[in-house]
Amino acid sequence: MKEIRILFTGVGRRVELVQAFRQAALTKNISLKIYGADMAGTAPALAYCDCVRRVCGMRDKDYIPQLAGICRNDGIDMLIPTIDTDLLILAENREVFTALGTKVLISAPDKIAICRDKNYTADFFESCGLRAPHTYNDYTKYAEGFPCFIKPKDGSSSINAFKVNNAEELEVYAEKIGDYIIQPFIEGTEYTIDIFCDLEGEPVTIIPRERTQVRAGEVLKTRIFMDETMIRESRQLIAGFRPCGPMTVQLIRQNGTGDDYYIEINPRFGGGAPLSMKAGARSAEVILDILTGNRTEFHSDDISDNAVYSRFDQCVCIDRGTENQPLKGVIFDLDDTLYPEKDYVRSGYKAVETYLGESGAADAMWRAFEEGKPAIDAYLAAVDRETEKAACLEVYREHTPDIKLREGATELIAALKSKGIKIGIITDGRVSGQEKKLASLGLYDMADDIIITDSLGGVQFRKPNDISFRIMQNRWRIPFEQIIYVGDNPNKDFQAPKQLGMAHICFVNPDGLYYSEHNGNNCREAGSFTALADELLKGL
Repeated sequence: MKEIRILFTGVGRRVELVQAFRQAALTKNISLKIYGADMAGTAPALAYCDCVRRVCGMRDKDYIPQLAGICRNDGIDMLIPTIDTDLLILAENREVFTALGTKVLISAPDKIAICRDKNYTADFFESCGLRAPHTYNDYTKYAEGFPCFIKPKDGSSSINAFKVNNAEELEVYAEKIGDYIIQPFIEGTEYTIDIFCDLEGEPVTIIPRERTQVRAGEVLKTRIFMDETMIRESRQLIAGFRPCGPMTVQLIRQNGTGDDYYIEINPRFGGGAPLSMKAGARSAEVILDILTGNRTEFHSDDISDNAVYSRFDQCVCIDRGTENQPLKGVIFDLDDTLYPEKDYVRSGYKAVETYLGESGAADAMWRAFEEGKPAIDAYLAAVDRETEKAACLEVYREHTPDIKLREGATELIAALKSKGIKIGIITDGRVSGQEKKLASLGLYDMADDIIITDSLGGVQFRKPNDISFRIMQNRWRIPFEQIIYVGDNPNKDFQAPKQLGMAHICFVNPDGLYYSEHNGNNCREAGSFTALADELLKGL
């Protein structure tokens, strides 16, 4: 199965959005790797991405070249912007990414320009046959009474947006904001409509929801409101805009008249878009289907009308600083961490050679392996014994391996246990094969707790799924902050520990099967068990 790679720019606090894509990939049984681009490297959502990529500011001349380099080097399938200031420059440079094979989930530049200047936004709503508050750019010419509303013409997140009660206040705010628009204040109930279209601008989902509680422009509590009028009006808007992917629209339903006044368009995933996804909008699934050449059929009856969702903040540790918490548990990865996995591969080829009775077969398979070929398949084809493939694979998977722990591993585990430190192992893979590895290495006698993730119910429980870590922590009754995880694969090993608040150390193994020196994730490293011992035993 081809691995899908998505890059989110300006990922910021979009943890829910990243989680929605992760859940969609699990549902669709798709292998997904998520990249997060950030200037400072401290955005909380980065802890939920597989790989972190540092970029310059969006207004920097090198911004597009840097993003293009990431897309080219990492093989990004789709780039998804998440903040307003990123939209126009990406829309204007979409062909740069298209040439690299990267789709950009962005609408046409002229439509983005409409949204970035709220003067044009109001005119566009009216051109679609929708109501919008009349817009003024000079406070001295405003004559529609008070209260009114003033905000930057290219603003977002309700920054410098104010309700104004009289002419004196209006003058003060106009001088404060500078480049502003003024609109009569519409008294009524605020709504957001989460719209998602395919790449050709055809609507897939339209979900209105009431903004029952808002902070700094972002919804804290919402109620799904599948109103037929709003859905019909949204189709009028879609016909004129032809959005590529997501579009978030805000409106006010006026008290008394019940008329809808449209006030804003954000042609991206809004902060509250994951709430609509929880109610049944399968936007993330549709994107994954587009990238895999499939098509998701949407049924409006699947939406949980009148469902109420509330949101909360949660902290993520970005920099562990000086760690003074006591160490009470160490969890190790198995393959390529506690022992070299290539030794297991060689051992398996030897077992297949014995089964086939073909001298030199193991060496031939190893050469094919080093060339990146399916080694057993290649060898059997060369000796005209393809009919024995199933049997050879069974021999390989079920053989008792000839493998040994890395130098210093036994001593480190013994030293940790002598200090009262719990020792755990969490490993992915077929249960019987992993059990044979563990037995051959003598780890059943050395570890306090071992979890083979496949034994929990299948491959969906493999890392980066955090269930195995939660189970082990629950058994030990030790705070996550007092447990360290040691693994070798930056692409999957450290996502769950980061999210759970665990310290983590990357065992750097350039000869390993999954070695990656360009993961971009900040992580303590150790290149040997001597170095690992120095790191773990200091202060104990």
